[in-house]
Amino acid sequence: MKNLKQFITESKEKRIALGHFNISNIEDFWAIFKAAQELKVPVIIGASEGERKFFGTRQVAVLVRSVREEFNFPIFCNADHCHSFESFKEAVDAGFDAAIIDGSNFPSKEENQEVTKKCVEYAKNINPDFIVEGEMGYIGSSSKMLDEIPTGVALGAMMTKPEEAKEFVEKTGIDLFSPAVGNLHGMLKIGKNPALDIERVEKIKEAIGIPMVLHGGSGIADNDFLSAIEAGVAIVHINTEIRLAYRKTLEESLKTNMDEIAPYKIMKPVVDGIQEVVNKRLRLFNKLERE
Repeated sequence: MKNLKQFITESKEKRIALGHFNISNIEDFWAIFKAAQELKVPVIIGASEGERKFFGTRQVAVLVRSVREEFNFPIFCNADHCHSFESFKEAVDAGFDAAIIDGSNFPSKEENQEVTKKCVEYAKNINPDFIVEGEMGYIGSSSKMLDEIPTGVALGAMMTKPEEAKEFVEKTGIDLFSPAVGNLHGMLKIGKNPALDIERVEKIKEAIGIPMVLHGGSGIADNDFLSAIEAGVAIVHINTEIRLAYRKTLEESLKTNMDEIAPYKIMKPVVDGIQEVVNKRLRLFNKLERE
């Protein structure tokens, strides 16, 4: 089976994108896996620091690896938004396939570069095939329903600049780059999320020469996704849409089956609801709807 780096390269060549979906529990995981398995496309399981603390860092890695081996299926795991070297190291040591060191909120770009480079050197020494992602540009910190765009989110002139991205990539040696191009974590309760700056995506891609990752995918318009993928985005992150589907389908299941106490019966509609969301996104990212 090809490794994650090979699938990323392939997606770039085909001008499609790998879907990256975060999990908090086993229901999320099986829904994501079933959707990918049904469509026969590779998929990345993401787990943030909070999600890893709840699920178990090593447990996420072991679960993904066991399913990959049992079903001979290209499913991989990424430690999403490690905010320190220690957090990043924990993911590498636990057996993750990839991790992002998120220094976007560090006091300076120099510190971001320094810590990111340290993470690259550690990971490659442990596993040369380990994928390291770096980030520049603040896009918010929580995948939730928002009343308004969070303070400090990089929009307009504050978005990631191509020349700064080029310097960052050259000085750190990362495999993937995450920019701020109009994307944000979470979804607005009222109105639409901002449109992506596709021209900026194109310019950053030309400057850095490595694949890009689009974080904060929930709430982005389908056409923006397709344009961003054409412009150089190789991986798209979705989380808020999954959490929203989880909450809604759980509420419906509890109302419909008020006397039910068996968790696996209560949670079956939840898995189905999340799977539907993931299926839709994977079809779009892999351009299967055009076939």
